[in-house]
Amino acid sequence: MSLQFIAPDRDHMVRRELRKPLLFFGLVTSVVSLCVGILLGRYALCSEENPQTNVGKNGTFLPGIPDAIITDGDPGITERLMKEINNKNIEEFLEHITLKPHVAGSENSLDLAKWMKSKWQEWGFDDVTLTPYDVLLSFPDANAPNVVRVLDATGSVVYESPLKEANLTGEDHPDALPPYNAYSPAGLIQGDMVYVNYGRVEDYNWLKNNTSIDVTDKIVIAKYGRIFRGSLVQIAADHGASGVIIYSDPKDYTLSGAAVYPDSSYLPPTGAQRGTVYEDIGDPLTPGYPATKSAYRYSEDSPKVKLPQIPVHPIGYGIAEKILAVMGGPEVPPEWRGGINITYRLGPELKSPGWKVQIHISTSNVMKPVHNVVGTIKGAIEPDRYVLIGNHRDAWVYGATDPGSGTAVMMEAARVMGNVVKSGIWRPRRSIMFCSWAAEEYALTGSNEWAEEYRKALRERAVAYINLDTVVTGNYSLSVSSTPLMYHAVYEAAKKVPNPNHTDTEHPTLYDNWLMKKEWRDGDGNHLNIPRIGSLGSASDYATLVQLTGIASVDLGIEPDYTASSVVFFPLYHTIYETFYSVKRFVDPDFEYHRAVSQMAAELTRSLADSLIIPFNVSDYSWALNTYRQTLDREHGAKLRDNLDNYNELKDVISNFTRESQRFNERLSTLNRFDPMATRAVNDQLLLLEKAFLDDEGLPDRTTRKHLIVAESSKNAYAGSTFPGLVDLLFEIDAAPDVDARWERVKQHFSVLLFTIQSAASTLSDVSRFMPGVQ
Repeated sequence: MSLQFIAPDRDHMVRRELRKPLLFFGLVTSVVSLCVGILLGRYALCSEENPQTNVGKNGTFLPGIPDAIITDGDPGITERLMKEINNKNIEEFLEHITLKPHVAGSENSLDLAKWMKSKWQEWGFDDVTLTPYDVLLSFPDANAPNVVRVLDATGSVVYESPLKEANLTGEDHPDALPPYNAYSPAGLIQGDMVYVNYGRVEDYNWLKNNTSIDVTDKIVIAKYGRIFRGSLVQIAADHGASGVIIYSDPKDYTLSGAAVYPDSSYLPPTGAQRGTVYEDIGDPLTPGYPATKSAYRYSEDSPKVKLPQIPVHPIGYGIAEKILAVMGGPEVPPEWRGGINITYRLGPELKSPGWKVQIHISTSNVMKPVHNVVGTIKGAIEPDRYVLIGNHRDAWVYGATDPGSGTAVMMEAARVMGNVVKSGIWRPRRSIMFCSWAAEEYALTGSNEWAEEYRKALRERAVAYINLDTVVTGNYSLSVSSTPLMYHAVYEAAKKVPNPNHTDTEHPTLYDNWLMKKEWRDGDGNHLNIPRIGSLGSASDYATLVQLTGIASVDLGIEPDYTASSVVFFPLYHTIYETFYSVKRFVDPDFEYHRAVSQMAAELTRSLADSLIIPFNVSDYSWALNTYRQTLDREHGAKLRDNLDNYNELKDVISNFTRESQRFNERLSTLNRFDPMATRAVNDQLLLLEKAFLDDEGLPDRTTRKHLIVAESSKNAYAGSTFPGLVDLLFEIDAAPDVDARWERVKQHFSVLLFTIQSAASTLSDVSRFMPGVQ
């Protein structure tokens, strides 16, 4: 059918006829011009230096969109970061950080926050904020410090503990608080005392099954180690104890016959480990919500506020010797003996009739403002995607190792990355946030309140979190704990860091040394030819970000060889002797190991922030889920099969997750990386996966722990647990008051777990076909 013009008169008909050759000529001219323009654009305007971004594109492109949007990160930045991170700077930062005690809520801690803010601004950060929260903290009475006494039958004092640790190398700063356990209730209690080893559930079970000793209304004395001190106190309260004394035994914190601080890094008799005994996370009075000015606060005696219920006090082994030496009762079993040169006895009576132990606790809870510092380097392409790197700032006293080593390491990484951006040489694809958290030592408080306040944005936009807390406790090997999505990125970063042990020429990188020292083996002992990575508990700020916002997280450090001795952790932990002197003299004199951690943290941050495709490997998650299932099966499989008709479905849903992981990787291998919308879609799937394991209801009886695959053990907050809800419910299930009711809870949670893994698998499916349906 031909189109016809309808003209009202002849003149119009003539003009219409004249238009035909003109239209044809114009059409030909336009086509020729278009072809010339394309040729000019290809050969005259396009740079030959980067041909791959201009040839063979098959995607969505718009005028004015830069090639950077489809370009991978510049690998040359890695070498620059490695070279510019300076161990001397780290040493100077640590010396400055440890000049004064800086417990949370103090002026000294706020001064450090302001110092960090000014440094980050100086180094070219795009934005730095000081974020306050009003939280409940806990302090001893400086005029009436906590004390432990031994009383004779008349009530006279036979022995009274010193009120503070001895000044061995100038540690007697007026701002240094004496030893105490935060959130312990105040009180004066006295009575008989029972020795309970490490105060674990199995220790109380041993007493119950092998003795007639009852700890009800008695003081218990326990060794530090093996479990979180807050768990120790809660277990004691659950068994009816009236109070707790925790001491650091020389068997766990020294070597027999070895010198102690100030002549070595081993714990002296006067050293006492401070620390919180609050088991939950975040400000106690605002559970679930940020402690802002307008927040509703529960009273301390509210059922919603789970503060410790019995007094507790920490002491060194010099004081413990005086107390344990007067204990009566039967001898402890051989495996309960410590390293003090006494006969360890169970109690509860003391050797002399009528003698008692007394604890006087003056600690009180106080509302205080605390401040996070968050500095942002804005991303050039995806500013709405955040890679977080963080470390807490507060310390019980000087905190040279915890957290000073991590703070100094983070500051040097911030200096180098900020200056590279400031110079115009580089800007990351995604935004990088450096985070200095407040009041971590109390209850991971600063990071928790921040995560509660911004959880909606973080769940949508946060990519990953790198935690730098107690990063250098020795010089043996890299030590890493992580969620599975981070494995690949961690391994690749470690391969780029030079081995800080310059005498070890056979292992040129940090990765090589790590693999040699800590190769991963499966449950059957088979070599996996990769370094071992642990599970995350709740010992530091990563816990709040994993549990509340589902951010893939990693915790980095270099530690001593704990398998070579009985020492359980770095001996000066949380004592007044954790000083700059102790780090410089005994741990890392040249700060080479600190430098290595800073290099690794910077490179890991760079790769996560700058790679075109986020360097997560979803297959690592399927492998981890299978490993977790096998562990669950070994430990609880027989019991679960006897009580759950659908127990085998766990294997099925993990197999389905594995298939979806494989399909995702196949699509990723053929992805058109010149299509910015396609790469964005894939990155969103990678970002969403960790968050898909969250459940808003939380774990059974632990609503603040929302990650159903990894969380800390409910019986030891330091230890990571996999399938934690199931493991919690299965713990001593046969001794539950109502076994059938407990099994019903297991069945319900197991159903939620199956759904959650299936739901997570769907996030990896083709984005337009994530509902398989029934065939």
